[in-house]
Amino acid sequence: MIERSALRHGVNGGGHAFGFGRRGSLFFAGRPRTRIAVLIPMSGSAGIWGPSCISCAELALHEINRTRGIGDREVELVYLDADDSVVETAVEQLNELIDDGGVDAVVGMHVSSVRQRLNAVLGGRIPYVYTPLYEGNEQAPACFTIGETPREQLAPAIRHLAASLGVRRWALVGNDYVWPRASHRYARHCIAASDGQVVFETYVPFGLEEPVELVEQIAASRPDIVLLSLIGQEAVEFNRVFGAMGLDRSIVRFSTAIEENVLLATGADHTRRLYAASSYFAGLRTEANLSFVERYRSLHREHAPVLNALGQSIYEGLHFYAALVDGKRPRGAPVTWRSARGGAFLSNERKENPIYLARADGHLFSVVARLA
Repeated sequence: MIERSALRHGVNGGGHAFGFGRRGSLFFAGRPRTRIAVLIPMSGSAGIWGPSCISCAELALHEINRTRGIGDREVELVYLDADDSVVETAVEQLNELIDDGGVDAVVGMHVSSVRQRLNAVLGGRIPYVYTPLYEGNEQAPACFTIGETPREQLAPAIRHLAASLGVRRWALVGNDYVWPRASHRYARHCIAASDGQVVFETYVPFGLEEPVELVEQIAASRPDIVLLSLIGQEAVEFNRVFGAMGLDRSIVRFSTAIEENVLLATGADHTRRLYAASSYFAGLRTEANLSFVERYRSLHREHAPVLNALGQSIYEGLHFYAALVDGKRPRGAPVTWRSARGGAFLSNERKENPIYLARADGHLFSVVARLA
């Protein structure tokens, strides 16, 4: 069993969990802590997102503990590696923490297959806030999904791209798990409604290292645009090959999961004609985001990892949980929380998230339209 004293000192005897808290506060002296398990990928294809997620979580922790914590209790975070390849280890660690009373809630940013595994184990025992975009239709008890769904992202983005760029022939490429397949099923309806057609569709397992053959197959189908639903480093490898083969001169790429980390790792030479739809981009010129960026850089200074939608989602997932349990919301009112993008939550299927379409500009995204 994982000892609580080990968590307080940031080790657990060889696992992937470690704790952070704000100690020394007179206000919290002698009070029990609220411990939140933060599940994020720290390895594998999605591990590229880990540093940004941790840094955004630390900002949320700093802000929450400066304002009396949650329920006047100091908050402590326990990080677990939620990459798909090591999910069973995370599940075992989380079970031990729950059984020992060592964690009060879960906030997670990871792929949907991990969410499904966690829901089966959690069984609604503690609140679980799932923060990234996902395929929708989550009904597990005590699971709160605050991210965008294909209905919010794909429908307006596909209409806009078809109208503004004249794209009609679509290739659909994704990793072989629930989110890409569900997203692409919905995308097919949106493409047909915009007088387009799907000319190529395929799904690849995690671990894509040599995407040359895949890119060649796409080129042979002669699409106008590729809807890309590859995860993290796999999107990086794909985009590098796509650009090196010169396909970015004639074929548009579009994704709902590519963010600033992937752009940076891909390299500016290989991000031409690449678009993304999301509720958050680091370059948003809104009052909420400008304030968020300033606070983030003030806390982390020159060591700050790049900001992006997935890291920001962990930041707001922690603030969402704080707002969820504060007890000050009128009955039936939506949950609102501190966020860099804004939004409100009534249920997993009723949310108000802004949606933007952006074009890659080197290592950054430039917003070209607000879609919702």
